[in-house]
Amino acid sequence: MRSLCRLLLKLLGWKLERELPQTQKYVLIGAPHTSNWDFVFGILALYAMDIPFRYLGKHTLFKGPFGWVFKLVGGIPVDRTRKSSLVTQLVTRFEQSESLVLVLAPEGTRSYRDFWKPGFYHIARSAKVPIALGYLDFARRQLGVGGWFVPTGVQEDDLETIRIFYTDKIGRRPELTSTIVFKADDSSRTSSNE
Repeated sequence: MRSLCRLLLKLLGWKLERELPQTQKYVLIGAPHTSNWDFVFGILALYAMDIPFRYLGKHTLFKGPFGWVFKLVGGIPVDRTRKSSLVTQLVTRFEQSESLVLVLAPEGTRSYRDFWKPGFYHIARSAKVPIALGYLDFARRQLGVGGWFVPTGVQEDDLETIRIFYTDKIGRRPELTSTIVFKADDSSRTSSNE
């Protein structure tokens, strides 16, 4: 599968970058998320890099005739209509696993949004795992993981690290790229999660 995905990306004119944390457990974020094609290219890149990953997806994706495909490629169904302690559940999963790479799209949608969802940050901080910076740059036809960092707990400094990394990454529909900030009411949550 790894060789096939590498070949497909090469035939499609994409260059793959692979700069991963030296650990078996981390949160891998993917941005900018502006198109349905992000999922397709993202899956190709993950298999090409030989990363055994899991990801969260809308529970409705796992229903119907193609639901089994999403489970087969590492999906974990999430019902967003229910309030639950998803962060706590995922931190526990990290603690109980010898190896876990959780892939998340912090924008949470392909539409423009003036903030990122902070779940990935709270999961990584609470589980004490690195955040790897995955990307799709349609302008350069380059994708992969371009680095990683261990969250410091100084949320604005960590967000600035993320902003600097993604500043030159262009999504398929650049006008839909979301702003890399958390909602104001989420800024105080970090200190209470330590």
